[in-house]
Amino acid sequence: MASCSISSSVNSGRRNFTTFCSMNPRNSVKMPIPPINPKDPFLKKLASVAANSPETLLNRPLDSDTPPYLDLFDSPVLMATPAQVERSVSYNEHRPRRPPPDLPSLLLHGRIIYIGMPLVPAVTELVIAELMYLQWMDAKEPIYIYINSTGTTRDDGETVGMETEGFAIYDAMMQLKNEIHTVAVGAAIGQACLLLSAGTKGKRFMMPHAKAMIQQPRVPSSGLMPASDVAIRAKEVIINRDTLVKLLSKHTENSEETVASVMRRPFYMDATTAKEFGVIDKILWRGQEKVMSDVAAPEDWDKNAGIKALDAI
Repeated sequence: MASCSISSSVNSGRRNFTTFCSMNPRNSVKMPIPPINPKDPFLKKLASVAANSPETLLNRPLDSDTPPYLDLFDSPVLMATPAQVERSVSYNEHRPRRPPPDLPSLLLHGRIIYIGMPLVPAVTELVIAELMYLQWMDAKEPIYIYINSTGTTRDDGETVGMETEGFAIYDAMMQLKNEIHTVAVGAAIGQACLLLSAGTKGKRFMMPHAKAMIQQPRVPSSGLMPASDVAIRAKEVIINRDTLVKLLSKHTENSEETVASVMRRPFYMDATTAKEFGVIDKILWRGQEKVMSDVAAPEDWDKNAGIKALDAI
């Protein structure tokens, strides 16, 4: 029959408890104690209780609803995230104790707004909120809008948002005091192309392999609408088309007739064509434009090298 006993001894003012369990009292074997992480707050608290009031550990009710030893803490609170738990030194002592910020927050800290989805109400709400927040933080620093969006349609052409979603972001951009630098990093289609062209003059950019496209607004699915309602929707789409033509004409410095003519069918533009059409101002050739602008003129090279011009000799 198994038996357990606990013996105590006093050594240098500290109590030591030893537990013996065996099938035979005459063959007692000391239970091994696993190594303890000295930085573990739970084990430190447990050791402190064992040293000062061991009866708290020995006289525990059998029907307690609290998991073992958790009631030793005054207000046991679980950590919010696993990254906040202090890890064992043997596991990873340099692991961060707080979770890193999410990617949109990092971009917003750099005054970058990334539009990477079609312009649906949730995207419009977030973009306008970020624009207002960045202006409130600093009305003089520029705001950067990176665009990779199919506008109010999906890539297969199906309408997912109303044209007013793009107009809402456009109006918010026009109300800001900040310079707005727009950059097309993938696709800028339809209303997204309007946002690209609406950046501050001289600060509208496009990656070398990005695409821009302007097209007429599309009639949303009419479903089981009566004919009169379909006619009303079609009239509204024509009004939105005329508005889009006027705004693109304003920012690309083309005539409304020219814009309306190319918009009769989807008009795709690579970076070079978009620059010629007036949608953008510069093509970002992997940063080479900035590199070339920082290169000194030949006269400055000669002057810094100590070479005198021929006309000065």
